[in-house]
Amino acid sequence: MAAALARIEIVRADITTLVVDAIVNAANSRLIPGGGVDGAINKAAGPELAQAMMAIGRCAPGEAVITPAFHLKARHVIHTVAPVYAQHPEQDVWRLLSNCYRNSLALAAKHQAQTIAFPSLGTGVYGIPLARACMVALDAAVAHCAHASAPQRITFCCFSDGDAALYRAELARRNG
Repeated sequence: MAAALARIEIVRADITTLVVDAIVNAANSRLIPGGGVDGAINKAAGPELAQAMMAIGRCAPGEAVITPAFHLKARHVIHTVAPVYAQHPEQDVWRLLSNCYRNSLALAAKHQAQTIAFPSLGTGVYGIPLARACMVALDAAVAHCAHASAPQRITFCCFSDGDAALYRAELARRNG
């Protein structure tokens, strides 16, 4: 597990500024530009991203799709849809959220992305409690690293100091 944990990092930054092979977008199921992380990524990538998303059409909660990153520093944007906390039984929320991370990592590996950055999926307007979401995210990343060589680096990009502190504390707890 130590080798897997060594591939994971936590940063406090604007995800649109990161130089990585793929960034993950907290998309909505209709794949139309929204607010929050999705809005910021679409604004930074330019109108071509919205056109590429609309060409795909839809993405179900827990699933992931990929587009070029257009004007971002990344090569790809992986769009995944977290479940809305109040709209699913709790066990389904955690399964679907885990699927968001697992499917995004698998898609990144398929497209030879060696570096990937995730926002904290579903913890904004979708209402997923941050502390548990952080555990689900790290569980999925560690599990992926145990059986896959790519991506080599998985970054959890937090927008606030408080979120970053929570992710760092959970990662430190796992490091013993």
